[in-house]
Amino acid sequence: MRDILNDLEAGKQLSDPDPVRRAQIQMKAPLPKRFYKEVSVVPVAEGHAVHLDGKPVRTPGRALLALPTEKAARLVADEFAAQVETIDPVSMPVTRLVNTAIDGVATDPQAVLEDILRFASSDLLCYRADGPQGLVIRQNEHWDPVIDWARATLGARFNLAEGVIHVEQPRETIAVLGAHLARRAEPLRLAAMHLMTSLTGSALLAIAVEAGELDSEAAWNAGHVDEDWQIEHWGQDAEAVARRSARKRDMMAAAGLIEALAA
Repeated sequence: MRDILNDLEAGKQLSDPDPVRRAQIQMKAPLPKRFYKEVSVVPVAEGHAVHLDGKPVRTPGRALLALPTEKAARLVADEFAAQVETIDPVSMPVTRLVNTAIDGVATDPQAVLEDILRFASSDLLCYRADGPQGLVIRQNEHWDPVIDWARATLGARFNLAEGVIHVEQPRETIAVLGAHLARRAEPLRLAAMHLMTSLTGSALLAIAVEAGELDSEAAWNAGHVDEDWQIEHWGQDAEAVARRSARKRDMMAAAGLIEALAA
């Protein structure tokens, strides 16, 4: 069959981590036309595969695109079904994430886990402003409940600091988070958590979403307290609005995939 995802790789539309940059790259190359009529989810030995006109979709690395739950596979299928005349990979955040998990994370999940822990060692939630008071209050409102939850539920105690001077986190805290993540090291789940961590600058927010302690909207807001404060006082340009919108779409896709994996 014609491999749709190999076609999407033309022009490296999927290669750049910045969603706005991906869109800019894609604009320079013509989008592949939609060549299929029907999209379906089919049970297979590996779980549930996405089929286009009865033929299985494969990742850019030629692996079968199969997910462990029907609901998760349906997220990918819905993205394919939503394409109209052409195939726009920017509008397919779950598909991109699944490709990353299967072709990349699955080959070395420990490296991805360790990268999440690196974020945790300098987590956004640990660095507090010393002013203005309105920002300090807002950070406390969004961040303190997550810090308290990590201590009470995970046994992870974080040191907090004002400003940008690095504060060392206890080795025991990082070890606790490492053990927690090791029990959740399936490639799809780990890829989604890593993406949320990257988008918010906080491993704690990603871990809280995965654990069901925080919903994706609350996590997004918590990860953008400082940015929102700046926007309220100084505004933002059109490019910043587009970048933020694309990043939030990716965040919601990652959270949605985690939820679907539990179905």
